[in-house]
Amino acid sequence: MTLQDIRVLVTGGSAGIGRAIAQSAQARGARVVINGRDAGRLAATAETLGLHAVAGDVGRDAAGIMAGAVEHLGGLDVLVNNAGWGRSMTLDALDPQLMEDIWRTNVLGAALMAAAALPHLDTAGGGTIVNMASTAARKGYVGGTAYSSSKFALASMTQCWQAELRPRNIRVIQINPSEVQTGFGGSDPERAVNPRKLVAEDIAQATLAALEMDPRGFIPELTVFATNPWEPTG
Repeated sequence: MTLQDIRVLVTGGSAGIGRAIAQSAQARGARVVINGRDAGRLAATAETLGLHAVAGDVGRDAAGIMAGAVEHLGGLDVLVNNAGWGRSMTLDALDPQLMEDIWRTNVLGAALMAAAALPHLDTAGGGTIVNMASTAARKGYVGGTAYSSSKFALASMTQCWQAELRPRNIRVIQINPSEVQTGFGGSDPERAVNPRKLVAEDIAQATLAALEMDPRGFIPELTVFATNPWEPTG
């Protein structure tokens, strides 16, 4: 389907993958609102891209974020649940508060945003929810106790929502990026880009390709890996 005039809300839209999705969707004619917790960074991104922004924490103010987006857009067709973060944490260094905060954004926040979107998607006659998961939703790793477990939970919720919402013409799509060169996890967003590894625009391309499928079909899960991220040897 064409994205022309499709009404889209992208959480975590001030940087990285969320920003790339918002910018690419807008370039295809979609009407886009971005959300983020950092009001200053969000405002700067909104000004640069010429987009409307609604600041707020998805884990605590989902209803307000949704209300602000719908007021501007006049409804909703697509929710991109992209807000998420993580920190490396081994079991013997477990930080309960940090783990709870990660889960509040990555799991509860996604669920609250999806629940807030439902009445508007129903009013539109259907729509799409995109859950930005990770390859960490499919395989754990050393230090992944908090982050990987939150993405496994998001994958489980995705499957539950698919079962619940398909009869309402609502597609739920899970995107699993592998390592992407963004500022995620405290990485320097200005570091030199490795041409062998994924960038945010790759994930935006995959996400929009899934969205552009005719609404009679949907892609339940899409995983994106770099083809050959390893440095040549010898």
